[in-house]
Amino acid sequence: MHPYACYCLQDAEAIKNVIQLEHLDALCLQEHKLQASHVEEVVKAAGLEDWHVTFNCSTAKKGYSGTATLSREKPLSTRLGMGIEEHDDEGRVVTVELPELWLVNVYVPNSSEGLKRLDYRTQKWDIALADYIRGLQAKGKPVVVTGDMNCAHQEIDIHDPKSNLRSAGFTQEERDSFGANLLGRAGLVDTWRAQHPGIVGYTYYSYRFNMRDKGKGWRLDYFLVSSDLADKVHDSYILKDVRGSDHAPLGIVIKKDS
Repeated sequence: MHPYACYCLQDAEAIKNVIQLEHLDALCLQEHKLQASHVEEVVKAAGLEDWHVTFNCSTAKKGYSGTATLSREKPLSTRLGMGIEEHDDEGRVVTVELPELWLVNVYVPNSSEGLKRLDYRTQKWDIALADYIRGLQAKGKPVVVTGDMNCAHQEIDIHDPKSNLRSAGFTQEERDSFGANLLGRAGLVDTWRAQHPGIVGYTYYSYRFNMRDKGKGWRLDYFLVSSDLADKVHDSYILKDVRGSDHAPLGIVIKKDS
C-alpha cells in the first residue's frame, strides 16, 4: 500500500505528528506561507532531514500561499507551477513524478471577498489546471491531484448551503467549473465521495464561532485521481480530529501493483 496525505497548515509539530500517525509515503502541504530561506529550518523542526522536500514559495508577495510536497522516495522529477507565468507566481502547484504516478499538489486560488477573483478562478485558472493535468496523463502515468481546491462541490459538502450561494467556494460558477474541468475534461475521480456516497464529511472549519466543535464545516480539500487509478484506491479518509490548522488532514491509500 502507498499512503499519502494532504494538509493545509504551517505547524512543523503537526506535520511530524501526521507522518508518524499515518506512516506516510508522501505528504502534501498547502498555504505554508514560507519563503525559500525558511525551508531548512522547518524541515529540521519537523524531523524530515531524510525526506525529499520540494517547496514552491510565492514570489508575488511574502507570507502568502505556497505549496510543498514531502516524499520518502526520491522523485524521478519535480516541477514548480504549471509553466504559465500568469498562474505561477503565487507558489500554488508542486508536481513530483514517482515511479507509479504523478503527484500534483495544488492550492487553488480563493475567489476572495466580493468574489473579485471569481472570473480569474473559473475562466482561467481551472481551465489551465485541467489542461496541465491532461498533459501529464498523456505521458502515460496516472495522476493524483490533491490539495485545497477552495470549492465545496455539492450541497452535501457544506453545512449551510442555502446561505452560502454567493460565498467564495460555493458559488454555482465555481461548482460548475470544478465539475466541468477537473472531473470532466481532466477525467478525475473524487475519491472520498466515490467511497462515501451520501455521507457528510468536512475538511475545513472556520475558527470563528468554534465551528469544528459544532461540526459545521466545508469539504474544500480533495484527493482526485485519474479514472484508471480509481480501482486501486484502497481508502480515502479525513482525519477530522487532528488539529493544527483550520483544515483537517485527509489521506489516501493506493494499492501497489502485484
